[in-house]
Amino acid sequence: MSVIAIDGPSGVGKSSTSQEVARRLGYGYLDTGAMYRAMAWLCLNRGVSDPGDVVELIRGADLEITTDPDDFRVEVDGMDITDDIREARVSENVQTVSAVQDARDELIERQREIIGDTTPGIVVEGRDITTVVAPDAPVRILMTAEESVRIARRSTELHGTADAAAVDATRKLVVDRDAKDSTTTDFLTAADGVHTLDTTDVGFEQAVAAVLGLVEDTTT
Repeated sequence: MSVIAIDGPSGVGKSSTSQEVARRLGYGYLDTGAMYRAMAWLCLNRGVSDPGDVVELIRGADLEITTDPDDFRVEVDGMDITDDIREARVSENVQTVSAVQDARDELIERQREIIGDTTPGIVVEGRDITTVVAPDAPVRILMTAEESVRIARRSTELHGTADAAAVDATRKLVVDRDAKDSTTTDFLTAADGVHTLDTTDVGFEQAVAAVLGLVEDTTT
């Protein structure tokens, strides 16, 4: 079973690239960020914010996430929340979960279980995959891009445009989340043995080809 680990901040194209790489290789695909979002959604809907209560809620939650790159779904306690986890209120409160180490440990354990159960291989993307979740993965990549480019891309995803007003509305969300997540994991600097893929001036097909090239180099 082969694991391709891809890290990076928002706006670098890691989700779309990871899904397409998984599709072309016939691998599974795991969006670990969606797991944090799902638990943040649950905390919001249960009115839970105390770190200890957050951990207990996560431990008791029935979280299901698909690994089919063509059928991505997230369910919590039998409810499909695939679209709900992309709401702005969830994005603004992901740190309710991601900033609590015991909560991270719980989700990391689940992520490793999914990785181990997926054959013939899996592409896993997030912010601590190359260093914490799957540090022994044969292919480890950190995707990066200039901050202004990342914010513009994220603005287009959230608002459908990258005009000045939309970019301004997106900047604080992106910068604040990066700053908060940086206190628990380093997803802006490649660790030893991790390849860097800068997508500032790289299109989707080029990014996919670059990842597939690294996979081929590793397996031949």
